[in-house]
Amino acid sequence: MATRRTELAGALLTAFVVASCGGGPPPSHRDVTLRLGHFPNVTHAQALIGRATGDLERTVAVPVRWTQFNAGPSAVEALFASAIDAVYVGPNPAINGHIRSRGESFAIVAGAAAGGAALVVRGDVHIASDADFHGKVVATPQLANTQDVAARLWFAERGLVSRDKGGDLTILPLANPDQLLMFAKREIDAAWTVEPWVSRLELEGGGRVYLEEKDLWPGGRYPTAVLVVRREFLRNHPEVVKKLLTAHVEATQRLNADTEAAALLISEEIKRETSAAMPLPIVRSALRRVEFSWEPLPKALAKSAADAHRVGFLPSAPDLSGIWELGPLREVLREKGLPPPAEPVEGMPR
Repeated sequence: MATRRTELAGALLTAFVVASCGGGPPPSHRDVTLRLGHFPNVTHAQALIGRATGDLERTVAVPVRWTQFNAGPSAVEALFASAIDAVYVGPNPAINGHIRSRGESFAIVAGAAAGGAALVVRGDVHIASDADFHGKVVATPQLANTQDVAARLWFAERGLVSRDKGGDLTILPLANPDQLLMFAKREIDAAWTVEPWVSRLELEGGGRVYLEEKDLWPGGRYPTAVLVVRREFLRNHPEVVKKLLTAHVEATQRLNADTEAAALLISEEIKRETSAAMPLPIVRSALRRVEFSWEPLPKALAKSAADAHRVGFLPSAPDLSGIWELGPLREVLREKGLPPPAEPVEGMPR
């Protein structure tokens, strides 16, 4: 019995010492690793800055395992497979994943970037009006991604029919680096893409911007990237998600406060992650087109969903009920004395 008492006293003393010294995270955080995905892309700048400076991992206070993606659909598949816990991704893949999983897989917890997409044409190709796209080859980053949907809808509204539907316009899903290569080889005539590739096609490929996508949206604001989290991770580790959002808001503030310093960090981080140079003038140009904000832009997201349905990527009119989980973001903004995020409202277009 004495031995048992001694062992118990020793255990209690150890627990007291550990607690007094701040020994380790709270029980809910113990052995947690945040598996975070992003693209090595300007529109995912908060992730790039958070990773480059180490600020994100310091703020979330748990280890972070980073995963790179080059397109949204593959990032969503990783969420479905529980291979990652959170990811910066485009709005259309997020919408598609929400519908496929009936809202059970993940939720959008914040906005990240708005704007930055454009239709760029080769400088040596005669395209002076919309009708001049007849017979042309136009690249998009990936089938059913955010820019692909925007391009297909815009061309369809102007009576330009793609070859797969009997017309003479070729819409070619093509990874962004390949777009630049084929642009230079004169194998594509134009590309509907997003920064920094818009600027690269301009400054390195000799292209010109035919239209900026912001001109097609009410108010000129549309989401380019959002931050999503697996629902299971959100349920099990709400404090980690809240700290992730704190890091996200602080990175956004840092971006907007000093774009020149942000451009340098982004340029260096993309080079480190991809082993390919991202020249500083390209990043500066890209940042002029992209707005960084934690605002979820729910009305614009609903329009993105409706557009995907109109071009046939969604079989029925989408219902985005439950796609947002803005409670943690609301708490972070309140604690920082910042205005609350825009909320989805009843009657919002689906």
